[in-house]
Amino acid sequence: VQLVESGGGLVQAGGSLSVSCAASGFRFDDYAIAWFRQAPGKEREGVSCISSSDGTTYYLDSVKDRFTIASDNARNTVYLQMNSLKPEDTAVYYCAAAIGLCRTGRTYYTGSYYYTDLISDGMDYWGKGTLVTVSS
Repeated sequence: VQLVESGGGLVQAGGSLSVSCAASGFRFDDYAIAWFRQAPGKEREGVSCISSSDGTTYYLDSVKDRFTIASDNARNTVYLQMNSLKPEDTAVYYCAAAIGLCRTGRTYYTGSYYYTDLISDGMDYWGKGTLVTVSS
């Protein structure tokens, strides 16, 4: 089983970057693929997730409307398109796979929309990560 991230790099604030997660060794269609990130000195947080079976997606509130997750089931690859990047997006980005649906935590209502936390508990496989650095 392998999850291999690629596409990280250095970008200026306001720029765009796309990272990819190529999966092998398991039945891709049966799994949800999530992106997590961890910045220096901070806890890992769930950024986005897509269920390969039904296409349901989740986003961290702070990346909503800036990041887009997409799955190419024919290529067993998940992409995370990141636009309007901010220095606070700087982190190592990891992809992870969980059988079935995305692993979610609490749901919050902001006053105008709902969003649901992603959790890392129960993820079956992890990649080694790719570094994304956003300069100010």
